[in-house]
Amino acid sequence: MNINEISVEDNFIIIISNNTSNKIEKLKKDVQSNFIQFHFVLAGKIDFLFNQGSYKLSLTSNRHLMLYNPNRELPLDIDIYEESVVITLLITIKKFHQLFSQDSEQISFLSQDNINQKFYNEKATIKSVSNCLTQILDSSLKSAQNKLFLKSKVYEIFSLIFMKSTDNNEQCPYIMSDDQVQRIKRAKEIIITKYNNPPTLVELSQEVKLSLRKLKEGFKEVYGKPVFQYLLDYKMDLAKKMLNDGSYNVNEVSFELGYSTASHFISAFKKKYDITPKQYLKNNY
Repeated sequence: MNINEISVEDNFIIIISNNTSNKIEKLKKDVQSNFIQFHFVLAGKIDFLFNQGSYKLSLTSNRHLMLYNPNRELPLDIDIYEESVVITLLITIKKFHQLFSQDSEQISFLSQDNINQKFYNEKATIKSVSNCLTQILDSSLKSAQNKLFLKSKVYEIFSLIFMKSTDNNEQCPYIMSDDQVQRIKRAKEIIITKYNNPPTLVELSQEVKLSLRKLKEGFKEVYGKPVFQYLLDYKMDLAKKMLNDGSYNVNEVSFELGYSTASHFISAFKKKYDITPKQYLKNNY
């Protein structure tokens, strides 16, 4: 695996990891708690390992993750899958704050109210940011001039992610505090537990004590899809398992999943898998 660590300047590091092998490779590095971490997956897949591997977080192509915890160090312990490329940006909170000194209150984790809060933000990478990352990856020069180019590209990435859009005057990122993330995870557990009779979005937002907007936007940020799309995918996956088990017929699966009629279940299953439950059973037995 090719790992190119570039110290652009003090407290500002770029790590380009390109795994061209046919096996999983490891990236490990100690990182102090005053650094913000940005990880962009350009191709393939990576796994973040936390607490000596007791917790794993996967990130796939065209998605990125921001991590910041002022209360503890977050060392890099990353499994990089074969044919995968990831670009990591490490910058101290002090230096990052200087970049946005006039607009820092617009960025959640730079505000005085959140100075001691940890943040986690995973989302899709927009095309303009991907273009900058590709330019960084393609750059092969190691001269001072190249460092200037790299720095300019990283600054461009930060501005694309964090500065307000001139088109709609809305802040680009939806950055959540740890408390918000935990409430979103609680919402997921509720809809999974009550999958055959789930609460409405309004009821769910009231139960986890998040506004409807924060619930909808936050859930999509954490899990990559809207609440009820996530629930539908979960139910369809559960339907497959029940059919594979052989103890349930189509009508029984439909009833167990909370569908009012079997036809509604069959329609949802076919839309998801392009095959009816009956055809699925026939193909698997």
